[in-house]
Amino acid sequence: MSVQSIIQLLGGVGLFLFAIKLISEALQLIAGDRLRQLIGTLTKTPIMGVLVGACVTVLIQSSSATTVMTVSFVDAGLMTLTQAIGVIMGANIGTTVTGQILAIKVQDYAYLFIIIGVLLSFFGRSKVQKYAGNGLLGFGLLFVGMQTMESSMSFLRNEKELFLMFSHNPLMGVLAGTLLTLLVQSSAATVGLTIALGVQGLLPLHAAIPIILGDNIGTTITAVLASIGTDRTAKQACAAHVLFNVIGVCIFLTILPLYQELIAMTATGIAHQIANAHTLFNVFNTIIFLPFVKPFAALIRRLLPDKAHKVVEGAQYLDPKLIEATPGIAVEAVKNECAYMGFLAIHLLDSVQEVFFNDKKDLIPKIEETEAKIDQLHKAVKAYAEDIMQAGISDDAARMLTLYVASSGNIERIGDYGKKLLEYYAYRQNRPKDFSQQAMTELSGMYAEAHHAIVTALDGFINDDPDKAREVAPIAGKLRGLEVELRNRHIQRLDKQECDSETGLVYVDILGIIEHIGYHSNNVAKATISSCTAEHKAKA
Repeated sequence: MSVQSIIQLLGGVGLFLFAIKLISEALQLIAGDRLRQLIGTLTKTPIMGVLVGACVTVLIQSSSATTVMTVSFVDAGLMTLTQAIGVIMGANIGTTVTGQILAIKVQDYAYLFIIIGVLLSFFGRSKVQKYAGNGLLGFGLLFVGMQTMESSMSFLRNEKELFLMFSHNPLMGVLAGTLLTLLVQSSAATVGLTIALGVQGLLPLHAAIPIILGDNIGTTITAVLASIGTDRTAKQACAAHVLFNVIGVCIFLTILPLYQELIAMTATGIAHQIANAHTLFNVFNTIIFLPFVKPFAALIRRLLPDKAHKVVEGAQYLDPKLIEATPGIAVEAVKNECAYMGFLAIHLLDSVQEVFFNDKKDLIPKIEETEAKIDQLHKAVKAYAEDIMQAGISDDAARMLTLYVASSGNIERIGDYGKKLLEYYAYRQNRPKDFSQQAMTELSGMYAEAHHAIVTALDGFINDDPDKAREVAPIAGKLRGLEVELRNRHIQRLDKQECDSETGLVYVDILGIIEHIGYHSNNVAKATISSCTAEHKAKA
């Protein structure tokens, strides 16, 4: 055992882990901004959840990232526990693709991948080409890391009895696989090391399979860490992941000799056999559990009972763990938070309308509470966006993030103007003479246009619909015209002494406030148009 061999082995492991990280980040930059929609819209049934979880994990090459995302979505209320269990099952299957790739003898093409990757990364014309270059570079380095690990293991030939111990005592193998995955925080790295040991003749199949089983327990630790500080539902999702894998390992340990014989028949080479052991364990485990997802979810809820629901103070979607795991998805969380702010602003304007035009004074405390909530969310969005920028995101994602923060600011201003109308309502209540009926009718009509503007702007924002967003500009233009027209009409009423002069000044101020609601709604629409344009260019 030489120091040089140990350094070479550790260097190979480090290169392997770096390659996995490079591949994952590159693929997330290519597809990450749409992963939330994929997970959120296509996981209505457990089977679809399995398919989506597997596909997303293959795309981003990280079951841990998929699991962390899933826990975050459950924490944010975007996904139920039953949906999350399906996605986690799929993530377990998707992560085995890396092992299958490693088992294929494509090492001869490793440097070709590196050359093509570097060329695309440096000379690619579009962002997608550059990201694809980084991904290919990562794949090349992945195989170089595997070669380095394999060639450095000659010093272990004299320790063959140590590895044979895992076949005589499978529990030791499971423990070794669990600890190794916990140490390197990558199930793919554990599979890669196991394949490397097998190829060098140091680890027979019956000793390798317990390590692979332990690897599936170790990979759940990341989810455990991700659940710290989350609500009870997210902890339930994490517990489901742990129990699903642990119970599966226990089942397969009871039929280990039979499973070993089955795996031995799937391929002739040890590398493929180890990769197949990893894949088939997760496939069979999913098949076993899939019909019982709902009872399994019920069991988890009994083990970790739901707490009484409390109104969440602060942000709904801004999970700090998303920034660490998938910054691209965190940008999407900012958009979701802005949409939530928009819904609050519309609800606020609805309530203001009831107070201002129908004297529903009992709604005033709720309006003030909602306006304060919108202010709080805007501050949270800005702080969260700063953290995302510090974590590092692509230029395209940064532009999108800037537009979302700008939209948050415009929505916050709409809330301010809604609350400002309450002040003028209080002023009217203290005046002996209110606006004329004609003036109130005019204000009501203009207010309806402003309300239409923010609803249309939010519709375009949520659905990334630039055509819908473009409908806001004419509404904002109409509001500007109405402000001038109604101001002139009111001046005529003042000349005829149909309205009180002091109240008349307040009326003009109210016209300006309503027009500003349309102005800021149009700013939200402009941001939507810009973000859709930027996204289209990024895909080009």
